[in-house]
Amino acid sequence: MIQSSSPQGDLPLVRRLEAVGFRAWPAASVVYDGSWQVRLTGGHPSKRLNCLVPLDPSDNRDMAMRLQKARKRFESYGRPLVVRETPLAPPLLLDHLKAEGWQAFETVDVLTVDLTALELPDTLDYLPSHDVGRFIDATLAVNGEDVALKPAMAEILSAIKPPSGFFIKESAIDGPIAVALCVQDNDLAGIISFAVIEAYRREGIGTEILSSALRWARISGARSAWLQVVADNAPALALYRRFGFRKAYEYRYWRQDVPA
Repeated sequence: MIQSSSPQGDLPLVRRLEAVGFRAWPAASVVYDGSWQVRLTGGHPSKRLNCLVPLDPSDNRDMAMRLQKARKRFESYGRPLVVRETPLAPPLLLDHLKAEGWQAFETVDVLTVDLTALELPDTLDYLPSHDVGRFIDATLAVNGEDVALKPAMAEILSAIKPPSGFFIKESAIDGPIAVALCVQDNDLAGIISFAVIEAYRREGIGTEILSSALRWARISGARSAWLQVVADNAPALALYRRFGFRKAYEYRYWRQDVPA
């Protein structure tokens, strides 16, 4: 079972979950500056796909110069530079960001659960689909997102290397009402893009589709599952706690508002 010993987790666990997270939601462009990973995806605004992620607490050399270099790369994509702070971020880099007027603007919890001990139905209420186009259409509809994101989402989902299952629940009247993507990476399963349309929340639909995704992952050989949730999303956190998910660590996004 994956388990952390502190709110920020142990670093080997963080490194492993970060690695599977990168594979489960791959950016279109990934380059390294030392151990700093620069992730960019021109067609999709997701912060996870467009951020600088430092991955070694001791890698703090030439910080100002490297941040400026990263900023120019982001600007070439028409994006502001965003830094994603995990427990692997160098403390001196965080001090530098604060001194330069950067601000943290979102905190995300990374949660894990032991699938081997989880009580789940013996049958799958929803069988996974492998139809990328259908899943993208359903995801955009459930989240109320612009259909112009479809090509970028197709590129992202098609780039996922580990086995994946697309879970969709539809209503005869309203069409897609819930979605979940489960990515199984050896003994770890990640739940990505899990959402229920607002009008159908608090009716047990999220429980049903999440149960099916986790059950499929366990049948496929996963022993633990992980997911990421914005730290102030109380309803989602309550649902995940009922499944036994517990916090492994958290990460934060930082940005520097440049005056016009």
